[in-house]
Amino acid sequence: MEWPNENHNISQIPASDFLPLEKATEEKREEIAAPSLNFFQDSWRRLKKNKAAVISISLLGIIILVSIVTIFVSPHDPTAQNINYINLPPRIPGINIDGLNGTAAVGGQMVDRYNQANVPSDVNFLLGTDGLGRDVLSRLFMGTRISLLIAFIAALFDITIGVIYGLISGMIGGRVDNGMQRFLEILSGVPNLVVMILMLVVFEPGIFSIVAAMAITNWIPMARIVRAQTLKLKDQEYVLASKTMGEPRWRIAMKHILPNISSVIIIQMMFSIPTAIFFEAFLSFIGLGLIPPNASLGTLLNEGYRTFLYLPYLMWVPAVTISVIMICFNLLADGLRDAFDPKMKE
Repeated sequence: MEWPNENHNISQIPASDFLPLEKATEEKREEIAAPSLNFFQDSWRRLKKNKAAVISISLLGIIILVSIVTIFVSPHDPTAQNINYINLPPRIPGINIDGLNGTAAVGGQMVDRYNQANVPSDVNFLLGTDGLGRDVLSRLFMGTRISLLIAFIAALFDITIGVIYGLISGMIGGRVDNGMQRFLEILSGVPNLVVMILMLVVFEPGIFSIVAAMAITNWIPMARIVRAQTLKLKDQEYVLASKTMGEPRWRIAMKHILPNISSVIIIQMMFSIPTAIFFEAFLSFIGLGLIPPNASLGTLLNEGYRTFLYLPYLMWVPAVTISVIMICFNLLADGLRDAFDPKMKE
């Protein structure tokens, strides 16, 4: 290796190409690199990493949007009966697959039921028709909409009654808390089915009677959870400081307790929605639900199971729909529980 000497021409970099290194100031060293997020923003960031929860919330959003849109735009009238179109199989335009092209097995042979019923070529029933000639797809939209409506109303009652009852019981404590909990034990001992039958004695079967039955007993788990969380938080230092400064109990509950247990309330509400959907479907299935021609997922199941052996699509369609909705709500509730828990590892 030859070292350069004074006889070699060494190119020098001009001093103007150099910039002085800035000295890091205290503000620069203390600067926070990551963006500042509040509790719900950080929870949403963690929730987006849960693929099952993201898929569930997307499917639920689509189902709710379709249910709302079909109030105004529907393939057919969900209550219109046509005895000429009874029990037609599904026919999807452009698909030539047995069972989806209007053909059905009759006497061991595939027969075009639409030609037999003289159905116009431009009239298609994508999911077939039922025993009264009503479009199954249109009734599915109607049933999903009513079932979700009942479930969301029940969840609203859970939040309103359960949260208020639990906050009052937990904040006051003592004999008042003891008496309120004994009342809950008595109320929870009454089966929901008995309450529903009593509602049918007073009111006519329908949405109001179902919601009334749910409103009497379904808020009890929410009240117990809120009370337990209130008892845990009411002895924290910031709550004791507020009491020392003379803050009234209702303001402490609304300003300090309720915001800190909002995540628990949201999670419990998400679990209560599929429970309400199943309860409505059960009541409608046993004949204590809606009055025809109104439809819900439970009434569709009730109508479909009778002809399941030779018209299985009448039961499979509402069964798959209610299963997807309940699975999505449960997966979303699990995702929210993990997202709202700051101790969970990402």
